[in-house]
Amino acid sequence: MATQKKTAEVDYSMYEKIMALYELQKIDSQIDEINKVKGELPLEVEDLEDEIAGLNTRVGNIKAEMEEINALVKQRRREIDQAQINIAKYKEQQGAVRNNREWESISKEIEYQELEITLAEKRLKEYAAATKVKKAAMESAEALLAERSIDLNAKKGELESIESETEEQVKELTAQAETAKLKIDERLLVAYNRIRSKVHNGLAVVTVQRDACSGCFNRIPPQRQVEVRSGKKLIVCEYCGRILVPEE
Repeated sequence: MATQKKTAEVDYSMYEKIMALYELQKIDSQIDEINKVKGELPLEVEDLEDEIAGLNTRVGNIKAEMEEINALVKQRRREIDQAQINIAKYKEQQGAVRNNREWESISKEIEYQELEITLAEKRLKEYAAATKVKKAAMESAEALLAERSIDLNAKKGELESIESETEEQVKELTAQAETAKLKIDERLLVAYNRIRSKVHNGLAVVTVQRDACSGCFNRIPPQRQVEVRSGKKLIVCEYCGRILVPEE
């Protein structure tokens, strides 16, 4: 909206708008070169942050699973203790039985409690094995987490160093770009940004050099070159779609 307002205040010619686009392209290309110095660092930092977040989630899940196992261990031990108390109570009752039927009934209760103890002890062995596996997984995840955290700090430090060194230059270039945009209407800016996003080197505006497009190096017909030099309308390369301007 601000750009549209500014361009409306001054009636720039199409030639001035096109050359302002070219000036913006040169500024953006300088910013692109600065960003190249960062290389893959921004992506590497982002990937490491995602991996660390995933590792933290994994560690949290393992801790929750171990807490659940510990709760089950306590429950089974309480069951064993209660079964042992019941066995002691039933054996005491056996001493006061009056007939074989009561003896057999109490014996079955004792047998049932012993089976409960056996089952609980089996479960405790399973929990112990599971805990061992979980601890190993926890140690592995925590070791990897520590390693990735060191990598992230190093990458962040390197990236911050580059950004600190280029901060003033980027600010100055950004201000220059905003000044150039004041001469360009929204329609041209949209076209410029669309072309920049599609070409591999970010060059949306290129010159005609030696009768050819300096973006794709295909020959530009003489009549087309005349139209480019006149600057009366926006001319794009019919081969690569880049905006063409006269050679400086």
